[in-house]
Amino acid sequence: MFLRFLACPMIGFLLLCTSLWAHSETQKLTITGSSTVAPLALEIGKRFEAQHKGVQVNVQTGGSSRGVADTRSGMADIGMASRELAKSEQDLFEHRIALDGIALIVNSKNPVSELADEDIRSIYTGKITNWKELGGLDKPITVVNKAEGRSTLELFLKYMHLKNSQIKASVVIGDNQQGIKTVVGNPYAIGYVSIGAAEFEEKYGAPIKRLPMNGVIADISQIQAGTFPLSRPLNLVTKTIPTGLIKQFIDFAQSDTVQDLIAEQYFVAPKKNKPVVVTLK
Repeated sequence: MFLRFLACPMIGFLLLCTSLWAHSETQKLTITGSSTVAPLALEIGKRFEAQHKGVQVNVQTGGSSRGVADTRSGMADIGMASRELAKSEQDLFEHRIALDGIALIVNSKNPVSELADEDIRSIYTGKITNWKELGGLDKPITVVNKAEGRSTLELFLKYMHLKNSQIKASVVIGDNQQGIKTVVGNPYAIGYVSIGAAEFEEKYGAPIKRLPMNGVIADISQIQAGTFPLSRPLNLVTKTIPTGLIKQFIDFAQSDTVQDLIAEQYFVAPKKNKPVVVTLK
């Protein structure tokens, strides 16, 4: 009887400990994909964690195609795509959080300050190989291209009416930072990166300059105005209509709470920033 009497409080104590442990277990969100969206998603994730105790947001890069693939397979809770979903990806759901553009960049020491679209096509297809042909120095052009799976590559090719097989690249890079570092380290290189990433790095002294496209300067004010020819949406992607913690995060990422983070990354908030952009397929 005495043993039975002791056992009851002990069992109750163990059940209480188990309940507390389960309640305190960390909830995790895995977000993968676009290297353009990743810095913004990381900052949003930090703020979300601070306001939602017991939640951990893990952000990984790898390109928009990885974000789409990981979301579809269940490897990620949320994907990041710095582009619209393709026709083959219409089984997924996209949620716009910002707008961005793609800028051609050269080293600030390069005297060339503007290129026509045809000049850019000629550079990237190997028809023009020396800067002197474009009014620059007598130096060979280092052509920096993006790796397969990067939405920046896909949008650049689409705008320039090119196929990747036509590109004669000197260097193939992954994320925006690699592209910027390559141009910073090579006065005769040319590449293309997120306008937001380029503006951010220029602010902190990176010796690069953005080239206008069709006479339109490459900055966020032109994206906001809708006048820059090579602009794109920055999306979060889900496998289904979001619910639970995933919905909470997406709602948070589309709220006024993160407008300052969007601006700090040199992106543009979508007009009215509507909660969720969903198309049922």
